[in-house]
Amino acid sequence: MKDKFTVALCQMQVVEDKNENVAHALDMIKKASQKADIIILPEMWNCPYQTELFPLYAEEMDNSPTLNAICKAAKKQKTYILAGSIPEKHDGKTHNSSFFINPEGEIIGVHRKVHLFDIDVPDAISFKESQTLTAGNNVTVIDTELGKIGICICYDIRFPELLRLMALEGAELIIVPGAFNMTTGPAHWKPLIKVRAVDNQVYVAAASPARDNKASYVAYGHSMVADPWGKVISEAGAGEEILYVTIDGSSIGKVRNELPLLKNRRTDIYQLRKK
Repeated sequence: MKDKFTVALCQMQVVEDKNENVAHALDMIKKASQKADIIILPEMWNCPYQTELFPLYAEEMDNSPTLNAICKAAKKQKTYILAGSIPEKHDGKTHNSSFFINPEGEIIGVHRKVHLFDIDVPDAISFKESQTLTAGNNVTVIDTELGKIGICICYDIRFPELLRLMALEGAELIIVPGAFNMTTGPAHWKPLIKVRAVDNQVYVAAASPARDNKASYVAYGHSMVADPWGKVISEAGAGEEILYVTIDGSSIGKVRNELPLLKNRRTDIYQLRKK
């Protein structure tokens, strides 16, 4: 991994108008590009987080006004962009998909959310992505000039096997576009980010939409970055903002030498592998 680079997490407000969301994201990207090497958008940033809307807002990767705009911005600003996630049409199905774009404006990686958010907490929240979405099937690690970067989406972070596989494939930064809500967010958002960073001795950068208390699904906010020791380097509040964090690649080796978790795994007793 490159010794030092800067990530910008765009905690943006999401509205019903897709074009307005895209225009707003472009404004934030333009501003963030003055400082950042990688710009990260949140989960479902061009679409309200509502199951019935996902198929209506979905676009095909090769015919996507949303992605075309972000690719042009990446090329113009000469920066990497992790385009959060958007509803995607793919092989006749709708996915919750994240697209990684290089400074030449090319899509060099796609992660389709592996674990669909189907929960029912009595008197708090009930939400079932599987009503309109189809799960993806791949562990996503992308090789960039800055280093190897893993991508997972929101609910994916609750499954340690997925992120461990990313670390075993060389990921040293894992990016998580997510939209935890006001039930799960205060309880689990920060602990999960910290423990996944500690488990795998990687940086974890998690980007949320800004909170909108008038929305049918209220995002928690609090985008943040944790380092390989599990320390939260920086954390946003509930409202809209851009969070800038410097990633220090040298700290990964330092932590792994001091506390050699990955080396000390007992692979003679247990194994983790992809099918």
